[in-house]
Amino acid sequence: MSKAEDQDTAPQIEALEAAGCTRVYEEHASGGRWDRPELHRLLDRLEPGDVLAAWKLDRLSRSLKDLLLILDRVEKAGAGFRSLTENIDSTTASGRMMMQMLGSFAEFERAMVRERTQAGLRSARAQGRSGGRQPKLSPHQQTEVITMLTAGRSTADIARLFRVHRATISRIVNNFAVKDAARTP
Repeated sequence: MSKAEDQDTAPQIEALEAAGCTRVYEEHASGGRWDRPELHRLLDRLEPGDVLAAWKLDRLSRSLKDLLLILDRVEKAGAGFRSLTENIDSTTASGRMMMQMLGSFAEFERAMVRERTQAGLRSARAQGRSGGRQPKLSPHQQTEVITMLTAGRSTADIARLFRVHRATISRIVNNFAVKDAARTP
């Protein structure tokens, strides 16, 4: 369970104990965050046959994506999941069906995001834009790099001169070699 600073968790703890929970983990970080030490401690200690009980789904996670990641870890540990308020219990057939429905919605959401991303990339390409990081050096500077290397200057000297990492110079050389090889019949 998670709690805000001013939230009274007594009713949640009572409900969990009434449901037969023998160990209660009380989180002080927000349920909207992934870096919650008590949650990770709980997930690391799950064993086959255990049942993770939450007073309410939003006490476990506020994001469907994170909830599914948590439930996947629970399943991989051979444990079950039970939400007291929503009456979801993955140890029963109807509870497993509910969890599969949640998984289906998440898969649908991921597919929609992927489609929107692909459409955005196609649109950007049609407008002459390409994704990725901008090159550190302009095409003119890259030509100067090749000229300097050909003249015998060291990669380290050129990198210092252009204020880039040596790996940047190496990538320019590799790209030049690939383009040069493509031009040669």
